[in-house]
Amino acid sequence: MTKLVRNNWHNLDLRRELSTNFRVKVYSSSDCGKTLNSLVGYSGLIDLIGLELADKFITNAILSDQQNVVNNLRRGLKITFYSK
Repeated sequence: MTKLVRNNWHNLDLRRELSTNFRVKVYSSSDCGKTLNSLVGYSGLIDLIGLELADKFITNAILSDQQNVVNNLRRGLKITFYSK
């Protein structure tokens, strides 16, 4: 039970860090002609890629010293973190 509480605090810290320091843009295009090109927040990012990948990508963006951090997934999803 304590592990779950610790993870919730960790996720809260990442959410706060993401919302104060980054803009997250998601881009995807499919063979059917549908495109997704929008800014998302923490919960939108979790809905698209899951909690584990979202935490991994956010941590990589925080530790990076670049202005833009781009992550590509095999399914054609491109997630870009823009620092404010």
